[in-house]
Amino acid sequence: MRKPGYVLALCALALGFVVVILGAYTRLVHAGLGCPDWPGCYGFLGVPQSADAIQLAETRFPNEPVEVFKAWAEMIHRYVAGALGLLILGLALNSLRHRRLPGYAVGLSFGLLLLVICQAAFGMWTVTLKLWPQIVTGHLLGGFATLSLLLLLSLRLSGRYNAVSPRKSIVRVRYFARFALVVVIGQITLGGWTSTNYAALACVDLPTCHGVWWPEMDFAAGFHLFHEIGPNYLGGILEGEGRTAIHLTHRIGALVTSIVLLLLAWRLTQVRLGGLASLLVAVLAVQISLGISNVLLHLPLIVAVAHNAVGAVLLLVMVAINYRLRAPPRDVYFSTDSSAGTLASR
Repeated sequence: MRKPGYVLALCALALGFVVVILGAYTRLVHAGLGCPDWPGCYGFLGVPQSADAIQLAETRFPNEPVEVFKAWAEMIHRYVAGALGLLILGLALNSLRHRRLPGYAVGLSFGLLLLVICQAAFGMWTVTLKLWPQIVTGHLLGGFATLSLLLLLSLRLSGRYNAVSPRKSIVRVRYFARFALVVVIGQITLGGWTSTNYAALACVDLPTCHGVWWPEMDFAAGFHLFHEIGPNYLGGILEGEGRTAIHLTHRIGALVTSIVLLLLAWRLTQVRLGGLASLLVAVLAVQISLGISNVLLHLPLIVAVAHNAVGAVLLLVMVAINYRLRAPPRDVYFSTDSSAGTLASR
């Protein structure tokens, strides 16, 4: 049975998806520092546009000339993210109101609120630490985590999609689906690291890189997690070999992820969850196509944004699969009556 707050959770889920897309767009048009301060923009609540406002803004930040387009890209992302934060606050308050309902997701609702507060802090640090890759990647992962938890909350409030029967075959697929989810999260992390280090075009040919299968790479530089805080990381600071190492690792990760997800789809068909298997394969195929297009077409903006968006969809599909395969409630048990030996419910 549908629980109160379901429609609000769906609205937050849709808005969360918009926030993820806007974040990707802002990053890809190099507008992450479109406003050099936070939460305002050059000391204004909005984007300075008049000649006098722009002159005042550049007086306040003499090393950061105003680029109105980039400033608007950054501020629109902040506005929509702020609206999402208010929706999640509403979900948390609504959960308190209905906390006496059996099984209501109070903990999940407040966990989301805590996560979105952390996201706001990461958004601030993204600007104040001048796109430090570790912070930007963490901010990206936080956005994907917020989206995943919003889907989980929506599924729980929907009152649909009961847990499947606890057959041994289902249990085996359940554990494999959890492993596959971890693999997808790892690949998303690699994708974020590739983007925040501006390594998407480190290789512009396929299936080789710079015309060879194993080019010169510097993994120590590419995956150095303790860069100095202070430089402006817009455009990246890594040399070519470091970026190549990141890019090629992301490619290898994509191959491993594809194999794991195809195996999961096959196993889902074996336990009569062919609909989810088909959805998983379809989304995976689109994501692979977009990744290849990014390389061959030299990262066109619309394809790069779509690659981020479909990556989010792939993660949501994995969350939905794991939710569908979840263990039954505790009130389901195997009867100990030797004469019956059947599954019973209290």
